[in-house]
Amino acid sequence: MRAEAEGEGTLGMLMVGNVGVNRVLSNCLDFKGIRSINDMVYQSPGGFEATTKSYFYQRAREQDKKLARRVIKGERFHPATRSLWFFMPSGECPATWYDQVNTGRYKSHCFFSPTAADCPRV
Repeated sequence: MRAEAEGEGTLGMLMVGNVGVNRVLSNCLDFKGIRSINDMVYQSPGGFEATTKSYFYQRAREQDKKLARRVIKGERFHPATRSLWFFMPSGECPATWYDQVNTGRYKSHCFFSPTAADCPRV
């Protein structure tokens, strides 16, 4: 979460955590068969871009672990509540991204959620 969104602050990191947890729980679309945090982070293609940077491999701080526990226990934060995707565009957030609806923006990241019909478990 930190490697993907530290510049977005605590709330931004929590939202990235929401996306990760949603991917593990969803078993739909790009995330069929993803059953663990490790599977989700290192999914190829589609995992977290931060795994390609040395910053990702720094030891987790206690505050990072606390944030991760919050999202694993079920805390959700809009606009990432049901999101399976996020990215940082160079401009405005598009209304859709790969046919997924934009649920909002937080600082630099845009969040996108599937329909309930596509992913009922999210």
